[in-house]
Amino acid sequence: MYFSAKIRSVFIIISILFATKAIDAQILSPKYEFRGVWVATVNNIDWPSKPGLPVEIMKTEALQILDMNKDLGMNAIIFQVRPSADAFYQSDLEPWSRYLTGTPGKAPEPFFDPLQFWIDESHKRGMELHAWMNPFRLALNASQPLAGNHIAFRNPDWVIKYDNKLFFDPGIPAARNHFVKVVTDVVSRYDIDAIHFDDYFYPYPTQEPFPDQKSFSLFNRAFNSESKDHWRRENVDIMIKTLSDTIKAIKPWVKFGISPFGVWRNRISDPEGSDTRAGVTNYDDLYADIRKWLKEGWIDYVIPQIYWEIGHSAADFETLVRWWNRNSFGKGLYIGQAPYKVGGGTTVAAWNQPRQLPGQVDLLRKFNQVSGSAYFSSNHFKRDLLGFQDSLKNRIYKIPALIPPMPWLPLNPPAPPVKVKVSGRKVQWQSGNSASTIPGGERYLVYLNEVGKTFDPGNPSHIVQYTHLKAVQFNRKSGKRKEYEVRVSALDRVNNESSLTTPVIIKL
Repeated sequence: MYFSAKIRSVFIIISILFATKAIDAQILSPKYEFRGVWVATVNNIDWPSKPGLPVEIMKTEALQILDMNKDLGMNAIIFQVRPSADAFYQSDLEPWSRYLTGTPGKAPEPFFDPLQFWIDESHKRGMELHAWMNPFRLALNASQPLAGNHIAFRNPDWVIKYDNKLFFDPGIPAARNHFVKVVTDVVSRYDIDAIHFDDYFYPYPTQEPFPDQKSFSLFNRAFNSESKDHWRRENVDIMIKTLSDTIKAIKPWVKFGISPFGVWRNRISDPEGSDTRAGVTNYDDLYADIRKWLKEGWIDYVIPQIYWEIGHSAADFETLVRWWNRNSFGKGLYIGQAPYKVGGGTTVAAWNQPRQLPGQVDLLRKFNQVSGSAYFSSNHFKRDLLGFQDSLKNRIYKIPALIPPMPWLPLNPPAPPVKVKVSGRKVQWQSGNSASTIPGGERYLVYLNEVGKTFDPGNPSHIVQYTHLKAVQFNRKSGKRKEYEVRVSALDRVNNESSLTTPVIIKL
């Protein structure tokens, strides 16, 4: 078929326009994306830098961590508040952590509450605070002294020594109930955004069997010895379901998230599993049936720790992302990534390539159920990550993002702001809701768009302010003054967004 040169030119231009739009769609940051970082306190991995620091130095270190991660584009801090049956907060149930003051059971002097401090400072920066707890770990070393008032001394039958560590036995109902009380206490007293667990449920196996014969004989719920693995999984199931119900009964907007080991099961063991050959799995070795918890709706989000590179022979990053994308059952799915593996003398070639982590993020954005990442851990962003920090600030996270809303949580979108007024370069408004409508207070998005140009509320580049305030002061733009449309929306606690206000005109 013959086309004139003019028609061919039109086709070429149209093709270029479509290709450009496709590229823009891939490059454009999403409006909603979880961008979290773990701040580990166990063994002083991230904070404080060592036990027993003066309080002001601890606070200064915390602010430096928060400012660094805010500058990188993060919007969530996953802060470890209970590393080993201890507390980084004021508790009547468990002792102060040894990793805080150097002495188990000793409070900071002068007194301050680290969890409250991290909550306040995270929220000031528009970041969520997820309280990270370890359910069953009691001591990383069985020879470590415990605080004199530790509940383990009053209930020695709860305690198991395994791999030279101490654990609460998950098979004992009273031990599980103690942890439920700990979570209840934190959710009730602190303005956290989520309760978060990592991958440690039953401990990672060694050559020795886990010594829970006594609890099995006492609390086997009619499971026989051949079904002991199923009994262990049900012990964890019971705790997860109880915690899910408990958290939502206290504060329905507080999320419940798990960050499991990256492999649920290998396909060789289960046709529902991933095409991997992992030596350990959640289901078979840690007795954590994370897929069931997602399917049953007991948790709100999952962050599988996919700490392998793209192309790994036994646990390929893309293969696992694809599996979790098919098995998230509509719940929040974010991917745990491993800056700790980048550079630093590693002999694995992939982790010496600057494109490994940026390439992973770009890959994640192609999956329809994946809506973000979390990074282990904060301290590694202080060293050379082969340019990853620059990639985050200048491209990947250049445009801020909101944490994705969760429509299954029982909160309704707020009413839009009212009485929007312009005064010079200042725009102010009033809330369309009563003061008690939104737990923790209302927040607002301010959109700016040049008059006459297309406005798209889904394009995050049109968002110029995310604020708790009811006013925004614009700076004068260089060059000839132009007219802009300003729209405002309200957000509830879990980022459900109201409709937008009718635009007002401002000259900048």
